[in-house]
Amino acid sequence: MGSCLTVGPNEALVVSGGCCGSDQKTYMVGGWAWAWCLISNTQRITLEIMTLQPRCEDVETAEGVALTVTGVAQVKIMTDHDLLAIACEQFLSKTVTEIKAVVLQTLEGHLRSILGTLTVEQIYQDRDQFAKLVREVASPDVGRMGIEILSFTIKDVYDKVDYLSSLGKTQTAAVQRDADIGVAEAERDAGIREAECKREMMDMKFKADTLMADSKRELELQKASFNQEVNTKKAEAQLAYELQGAKEQQKIRLEEIEIEVVQRKKQIIIEEKEVVRMEKELIATVKRPAEAEAYKIQQLAEGQKMKRVLTAQAEAEKIRKIGEAEAGSIEAIGRAEAEKMRLKAAAYLQYGEAAQTALVLEALPKIAAKVAAPLARTNEIIIMTGDGSRVTSEVTRLLAELPVTVHALTGVDLSKIPLLQKMTNAQA
Repeated sequence: MGSCLTVGPNEALVVSGGCCGSDQKTYMVGGWAWAWCLISNTQRITLEIMTLQPRCEDVETAEGVALTVTGVAQVKIMTDHDLLAIACEQFLSKTVTEIKAVVLQTLEGHLRSILGTLTVEQIYQDRDQFAKLVREVASPDVGRMGIEILSFTIKDVYDKVDYLSSLGKTQTAAVQRDADIGVAEAERDAGIREAECKREMMDMKFKADTLMADSKRELELQKASFNQEVNTKKAEAQLAYELQGAKEQQKIRLEEIEIEVVQRKKQIIIEEKEVVRMEKELIATVKRPAEAEAYKIQQLAEGQKMKRVLTAQAEAEKIRKIGEAEAGSIEAIGRAEAEKMRLKAAAYLQYGEAAQTALVLEALPKIAAKVAAPLARTNEIIIMTGDGSRVTSEVTRLLAELPVTVHALTGVDLSKIPLLQKMTNAQA
């Protein structure tokens, strides 16, 4: 069995444990959560604002003056899930008073440490900056506990040695001094103002004299301007008279030019008609005969071209026919040669060594003719030796080398032919 638990926006509900033995915690703010009877553990923690009044007594400042400072801080537990989990881990089993005590000690510790770094004047004259500094320094520490500082203000600053009252007297004396300085400055400013007024009066007098001189000069300038205008009008009238005469002369010249243009136009028309007449005459006497001659030459050239084309086509047909005939002849000769070689091969295969011998004997005259061809241009051969038997040995050596030469030229080994073997053995 279980129950549904609700919680308002001013507190957080923590449900731990479940039906399967899980120790996972559920955090709920301003809603509801399900809890199992005898299994789930439910706890609540306040989210309301907590007011703290930190107080530091007889804390020495940077100058060694002991001050007592009181302040007011507004803090609360943050509702962010991770930060709420941290706050629950720190304060879930504590009361509001215990939570306040922990946060208050933290704030007072930071307040003491900051007081030791400032002067009395800095603390007393700029309390807002002092409070801001305390808040900035303390916020990270209380934040790690899931606590947020909403505000922190300095309530009162005083001491037991009348340092602040002396500082007030000094301030009062400074104000009185500033007042005396203000009076002196006012009297000085009055004297300066009086001198400035006198100077302004002299300036006005000088300006009036200057205006009078300017007016007189303006009058003289106006007279000179009027005289210049009169002279200008006279000069303009003279120039207008001369300009009008020049315009009349220009009109006369323009009329003369127009007459010349008309005469030139008529001359051009006459010349154009003469050109047309000469063109027609050239067409009749030169162009028409030339066109006829060109047409004649064109027709003759086309006939010659057609003749050459037909001749070339006939020649090409002739060459093609001859080529086909030669190809047929070569094909027939090749077939006959192939048949001849086939028959020879069959015969050689049938007769064996006898056929090979016949082939060699048939080729020997040709080989001898090729070998002796260079000797045909030789008149005589003289073998120089002192021994008559030496000639016989040279001839024998040449005959012995003949099979090797034939084998190198034809691929036939004469030494393996039975007939030649017998002849060689007999000679040996």
